[in-house]
Amino acid sequence: MAEFRFALRQTAPVLCGYLFLGLAFGLLLQQAGYGWPWALLISGIVYAGSMQFVLVGLLGGGFASLASVALTTLSVNSRHLFYGLSFLDTFRQMGRAKPYMIFSLSDETYSLQCSVQIPEQLNANRTRLWISALDQGYWVAGSVAGAALGSVLPFDLTGIDFAMTALFVVIFVDQWRAAKSHLPAVAGLVFGLVWLLVLGPDRFLLPALVCTVLALAACRGWLDAAAPPAPQAADADTAGRKEVRR
Repeated sequence: MAEFRFALRQTAPVLCGYLFLGLAFGLLLQQAGYGWPWALLISGIVYAGSMQFVLVGLLGGGFASLASVALTTLSVNSRHLFYGLSFLDTFRQMGRAKPYMIFSLSDETYSLQCSVQIPEQLNANRTRLWISALDQGYWVAGSVAGAALGSVLPFDLTGIDFAMTALFVVIFVDQWRAAKSHLPAVAGLVFGLVWLLVLGPDRFLLPALVCTVLALAACRGWLDAAAPPAPQAADADTAGRKEVRR
């Protein structure tokens, strides 16, 4: 299937990062006393990256209260509240796949979905679905492997989380080179740095996102005038024509 092969190529960088980080999560989960079925279950229905690592501590130390777990989850994953804003129209056109596309919009998947240029001959909706499904598959595979092999792996995984930092740098550079306007990237960098200095690494992300969104909303008229026609709309039209032919 052409859409699958294209999505596989696009998600290759995520494969490298997710397998290693998923492996680290599986190892931590196994050390907390939970085997690979738990890794499969959590990565299948939670699939929240950093929150899954926090969840290991909650499972190992016991839940303080449902309210504290909910607040912790909201704090750790608050950035996801902003991710779907740019995909409201795109996901609405995907029919029954819409709930899964919302659920699977992780950091890396969001970056890919924003930057991917889908060829006109491919079904855009199916391609986007494959990108999301493959990314989650990589994470699940790494998690299950880590939990299953946790007791026999002989090497130290200290510093393995840097793989995701490197992945974000690569995706950022690709988006910077492809974008017609660098204002969104510059705004994110400036507000991120300011709030990092003010609040520290544990609390800066949400206010930085809020400020970035407000700044871009204020500049939306200028950005719309400077930007070329949106490829997502073209992709959706192409997909619609293909579905009509069928």
